[in-house]
Amino acid sequence: MAVPKRKVSRAKRGMRRSTDALKQPTYIEDSNSGELRRPHHIDLKSGMYRGRQVLQPKD
Repeated sequence: MAVPKRKVSRAKRGMRRSTDALKQPTYIEDSNSGELRRPHHIDLKSGMYRGRQVLQPKD
């Protein structure tokens, strides 16, 4: 089993844990429909992704 040779300092420990904080997900306004959607995701209202029709729009 791996055992650390030296004690990890508070600064090193804090740097490692800095990515553990929960962040709010980002949303962007879709240019076609005006709806909020996640970046790099399909707009479910219109079915468009990067200017192409990928899914049939919801009714």
